[in-house]
Order: sequence, then structure tokens, then C-alpha cells
Amino acid sequence: MHGHSEIERAVEILRSGGLVAFATETVYGLGADATNPRAVGRVFAVKGRLASNPLIVHVADVSIARRYVTAWPESAELLSRSFWPGPLTMVLPKTEQIVPAVTAGLPAVAIRCPDHPVALELLQKFAGPVAAPSANRSNRVSPTTAEHVRRDLGDNVDLILDGGDCRVGIESTVIDLTSSRPAILRPGGISRQRLEQLLGPLESPAASQHPAPALSPGLQPVHYAPAAPAFRFGVSDLTRLQNLFRSQLGRSNVLLIIDGTELATQLRESPIPINSGAIIVMPASADDYARRLYAAFREADEQRPSAIWVQQPPHETSWDAVRDRIARATRPVLDAS
Repeated sequence: MHGHSEIERAVEILRSGGLVAFATETVYGLGADATNPRAVGRVFAVKGRLASNPLIVHVADVSIARRYVTAWPESAELLSRSFWPGPLTMVLPKTEQIVPAVTAGLPAVAIRCPDHPVALELLQKFAGPVAAPSANRSNRVSPTTAEHVRRDLGDNVDLILDGGDCRVGIESTVIDLTSSRPAILRPGGISRQRLEQLLGPLESPAASQHPAPALSPGLQPVHYAPAAPAFRFGVSDLTRLQNLFRSQLGRSNVLLIIDGTELATQLRESPIPINSGAIIVMPASADDYARRLYAAFREADEQRPSAIWVQQPPHETSWDAVRDRIARATRPVLDAS
């Protein structure tokens, strides 16, 4: 864990308009003072991020969150009591102190309190709002280790606070509390089921297909993607897959398959020339799979494959967030033929 002096240095960097990458329980964030226009502008420049894609603001606790929003409905109170610190982001109307660029010019801010000792110590000592999208180039795979951040952003970050591997591994759930009925904007570390137990039925808006400002990060149709072309497939695609592989003999392919599934067995026993590529066996539980997903995408990319093939996860609610990330990172097998 980090010594007192390194956190103090990180706080000074943030106060002077610099960028600090830090571990959270979800992915590593690229942090800037959310009240400093120049610092926020640097985040967009370093990531190559569209101005229409808002940033999530991180705070140490509810009292700091309430300083930067103009409303704190009962739903926010219930959610923060149950899930903060944790992988839940709430969209609420913002005060003028939050730089307009943070929210893509919209009147509401996405705000959360992360559940990681490094992030919390940094935020407590900074005692203000830190805008922190994932610490990677835009639309690429989110970083779940400090090494991922170093490789992606290098010297563009003033300091990286290494907090080890991220425990959740995919981004937070985002819930919009600005309209009459709360709506899930992005599935993530907290399931719809757990939120509905607390709040009752939730809306679920469709992902935006255009570059107008989104209410929340992570709503782009293509996001979290590896560098190699990536395709998702199910059991029914096996014949098409076999034909594709035969036509691509000698080219490298990487498969992400789920341990213990019927498809994994079929693939291992099938005549597909798998030796020309590699199999990455993914965990069979949704939480463990989520924790592993982005690192697996990076491992696949390191082999410089002609394509990455990702087995579709089960259609169960516990897999919603994983299915969302895979859908944004891949295309259907049909597109590969």
C-alpha cells in the first residue's frame, strides 16, 4: 500500500492541475480536479476522448458528493447507504463548480464513491471532486493493473498510484436519478436485481447510436474494444466458425471460451485447427469472468492475432454487465464471413 508521502504528492499534483492515475475496485481511473477546466481538458486530450462523452466524478463520501449536486433525492440516500463505497454511480443535477466539460455540457453529473483503500485515501485528502474516466486511450480496453496504465498512457500521467489488480474488473453500474423513475444507464458491478430490491422497477434506456452528449460514460455502441477485430459467437455459430477457421489456416486466432460449457468441450474436440491460435479459458462465474475480461483482451491482443473470438456468456441477469461489455467490444460472427 502507499506511504503517506506518495498520496500527499498525488494530492498536490491534483491541486496544481495535474493528472493522477489511481486504482479503484472497478478499473484504474485517470484523475483530475473536476473544478479545474484546464485539468479536465488534459484528461480528454490524453485519452483522445470525445467531448460528448462525460466523465464520472469520484468523491470520498456522501458529504462531499452533496456539495457538488443541487438535489439529493431519497433514492440517492438509500443507494449511497447501501452501495457506497462501491461500484455504483448516480447521475444527479450538478452545481456550477463542476466544470461543464466534465458533464459534456449537460446539467447533471455522474458521481460515485469508490471502494478501494488507495482511491479513498487520495479522495479523503484531496477533499474535493475528482473526474476520473478509465486510465486508457479512448475506446480501448480499460486498465485493471498499473502496468496497463503505463503501457497505454506512459508519460502523459504525472503519477500512477499502484493499488494492485482491480477486484471487480469492469466499470460501475450507472443509475440516472434525474427523472421521475430511476433508470439504469449502464450495467456494472451492482446488479439490476439488487437495485430493484431497494427502489422497485427501473427504466432501462437504449444505448445511444449518435455522438450527442450522453447522460453517462460507457454508452457508445463501440467501447472497451481490443485492437484486433473481435467477434462474439454462440453454440449455433460453431459450423460457421469451423469454416472460417479452415479458410484462415496459418493466421493466428485467439478464442476466449468459458470453462466447463458444452461449447468449450465441443471446441476442444472439434476439427478446428486451434493450434494456429490460442485458447484463453475464462472463469464460469460472472464475477470472476468480469474481473478477468479486460486482462484477457489485452493478453489476446499481445499475440497480434488476425481475430479474437469471444464465446457469448449465458443469458442470465448476473451476466448483464459482462454481456454489455462484450457486445460493445465485439461484432457478431456473421460480420466475419
